[in-house]
Amino acid sequence: MDKSLEDIYKAYAKELYRYIFNLCRNETLAEDILQDTMLNAFMSIDKFKGECSLKTYLCRIARNIWLNHVKRAENKNIPIDDEMEFVSADNVEERLNNKMQSQAVHSILHTLDEPYKEVFTLRVFAELKFGEIGDLFGESSNWARVTFFRAKEKIIRQLEKENEI
Repeated sequence: MDKSLEDIYKAYAKELYRYIFNLCRNETLAEDILQDTMLNAFMSIDKFKGECSLKTYLCRIARNIWLNHVKRAENKNIPIDDEMEFVSADNVEERLNNKMQSQAVHSILHTLDEPYKEVFTLRVFAELKFGEIGDLFGESSNWARVTFFRAKEKIIRQLEKENEI
């Protein structure tokens, strides 16, 4: 690995935080998961074989940590979405610029079935390429592209139904 651990943190922490925050919608939890992700990645960096991008690798670790948190919270009957905040996406669509529409998109996004919800999140908030998203799911980049398109269409149709756009 050519990059120092500090370089890796500086290069990926901001995007990774946005991705994690969109998963959990809680600033404190997102920060904790980000730190756990980086620690986990740093401890196991020798296992990274370069079969995917480092960004994809970090997102995979973050997702697994978040899923473990969700499982623990469900086992303890702890509500996992106490704080419903939303960070608007840059350049998702022109019509998503104002806050009300962003909140409407956020609400609709969380009603989508998987894998639409996660593919949309990875593309918009983590800004992963379709190939990287496909790698995360063990699918092709074309599968990721089609899934993202379908998720976007579902969101747009629901917004139109609710007369939000």
